[in-house]
Amino acid sequence: MTNSSFSCTVYRNLEPFTYFYYLVFLVGIIGSCFAAWAFKQRNTDHRCISIYLLNLLTVDFLLTLALPVKIFVDLGVAPWKMKIFHCQVTACLIYINMYLSIIFLAFVSIDRYLQLIRSCKIYRIQEPGFAKMISTVVWLMVLLIMAPNIFIPIKNIPEKPTVACMDFKTKFGENWHLLTNFLCVAIFFNFSAIILISNCLVIRQLYRNKDNESCYANVKRALINILLVTAGYIVCFVPYHTVRIPYTLSQTQVISNCSARNSLFKAKEATLLLAVSHLCFDPIVYYHLSKAFRLKVTETFTSQKKSSTQKEKSKCENDA
Repeated sequence: MTNSSFSCTVYRNLEPFTYFYYLVFLVGIIGSCFAAWAFKQRNTDHRCISIYLLNLLTVDFLLTLALPVKIFVDLGVAPWKMKIFHCQVTACLIYINMYLSIIFLAFVSIDRYLQLIRSCKIYRIQEPGFAKMISTVVWLMVLLIMAPNIFIPIKNIPEKPTVACMDFKTKFGENWHLLTNFLCVAIFFNFSAIILISNCLVIRQLYRNKDNESCYANVKRALINILLVTAGYIVCFVPYHTVRIPYTLSQTQVISNCSARNSLFKAKEATLLLAVSHLCFDPIVYYHLSKAFRLKVTETFTSQKKSSTQKEKSKCENDA
């Protein structure tokens, strides 16, 4: 690191972001806990989409463990050891969550298309055993790429309030970080292409069945569900990956202008907040794509409404 990198402080003024992270954490933990309860109450079927959604829910819980630490660190109230722990562990967990979520959302899109064309068991990707196997492979692949960032030794540096996580990294750690970033961007582009292709195929299938009234409603519902996943995907993940490559270059001094580095850091933090906000969006995905989850939600709110109506009726009778 050059002397100019130390005179340019970018890791500051993060408090405004923490309030939004806190809101995302609250909404996300409530939604994830309700989803876990709903899936447990209703015996989920063994379709591939249920397997992918349960993996997505597991990933969401991983993110809820990491967010409180980031909030404390960005507020500037965390002790030095927590700052080190965040840079080594929880920051990495946030990115592990992001790319596992991207991959499983892509698998959901593929499975919805295959269900739409009614290709029962024709493709191996629709077999539950294959879905469990590919989910395991995905977890191992992402952990193999990301986990070394946790275990690579870091430098001992003097305690200071505006230290960035990159300051802790050794030369080997910086190089692995750079490699990890470009591999993750490749994951994003590849699985974005999968989601785009799946949606194009769905639209084509819709036009093929538009004159068949009995099929049109089902096809249209499937299209809405997949487009919902896509809309959330675009809002959450595309802005971050637009910023990620130039920001990574600013971390490695390829971009050394202090003003540019500050702007890229703020852009990275803002778009990372959008990426993390998928934690709030995922329960909506569960509702539209999981019959077990949807039935439990409907059952819960219907019973609450009936209970409220009965109480009001009983109160009126007592008053009479």
